[in-house]
Amino acid sequence: MKFIYPAVFRKKQDGGYHAWFPDLECCEASGETLDDAIDNANEACRNWITVELEEEDPLLPYVSDIEDIETLEGDIVRNISVNIRFYEGWDE
Repeated sequence: MKFIYPAVFRKKQDGGYHAWFPDLECCEASGETLDDAIDNANEACRNWITVELEEEDPLLPYVSDIEDIETLEGDIVRNISVNIRFYEGWDE
């Protein structure tokens, strides 16, 4: 199953990047470069979704429209796509 959520990437004073997902509570990542931050955001999103799906009643939030996300000048918004394969008996 494919999940796509927008992430906001902001350059930090030290030159690295900080990322967060407006729709996924407390889901954040960082990296020394934008590419590192994107890779780490992908992993953070996958972990967040995996943990939520393990709950008895998983509640995946609605996806915000990119135009509705409040950003600052210089912020970069990217959709992060996560593929999760379900195996037989995953919901038992």
